[in-house]
Amino acid sequence: MGPVQWIFWGAALLILLFNIFKILREYERGVIFRLGRLVGSRGPGLIILIPGIEKMVRVSLRTVAMDVPPQDVITKDNVSVKVNAVVYFRVIDSAKAIVEVEDYLYATSQLAQTTLRSILGQFELDELLSSREQINERLQEILDKHTDPWGIKISLVEVKHIDLPEEMKRAIARQAEAERERRSKIIHAEGEFQASKQLAAAAHTLGKEPTSIQLRFLQTLVEVAAENNSTMVFPVPIDLFKPFLEKFDKLGKDKS
Repeated sequence: MGPVQWIFWGAALLILLFNIFKILREYERGVIFRLGRLVGSRGPGLIILIPGIEKMVRVSLRTVAMDVPPQDVITKDNVSVKVNAVVYFRVIDSAKAIVEVEDYLYATSQLAQTTLRSILGQFELDELLSSREQINERLQEILDKHTDPWGIKISLVEVKHIDLPEEMKRAIARQAEAERERRSKIIHAEGEFQASKQLAAAAHTLGKEPTSIQLRFLQTLVEVAAENNSTMVFPVPIDLFKPFLEKFDKLGKDKS
């Protein structure tokens, strides 16, 4: 055989070997079809195929992070918002992922978009903003149920961002401000109530010992003098006026 024939047969042998032997990575599986019929999945490692009879389709088993584009959602209380999310899933049955659906990536993406719109439309705006975890769990449950026949496992669904209209943002800001003002008034009222109770208790205690009132008065004078101001305070004992007060009280009773 001449050199051209050797090259021809060598190339044919390489092509034959390339079609017979396939190497799959650890995260890959090969779905084998023999004369168009599903045989099963093989891999990872070295795979031997019958040339012209068996065909192989590679499937990755790694987790896929799929971004769900922003969807227009009308909430239960008729507020229009834009919501986007991310879906984490992986193929657990490579044969089903190839046989049961034409393109499992595209099908999962479309299912995630429609489910996001339908489920979020069942909640009010306040629930969307405050109950993210419950909404994520419900989305995951529904998506996992619908993708299970395709051999796909939905591991996590996260609502990333909720875009509100400007007028709704202003309304929420006013509502939050009113709520903070309400709480401040309640706290102030509770403080006044507690202070009044303490003052009543103090007055009751001071009423038992009249001398304690004078001591408290002198203590207040000391505190005022310690502030380095120009106020002049002259303490006058109340006992000096006690005889005059008793005399006036007695005269008033005699006249009556």
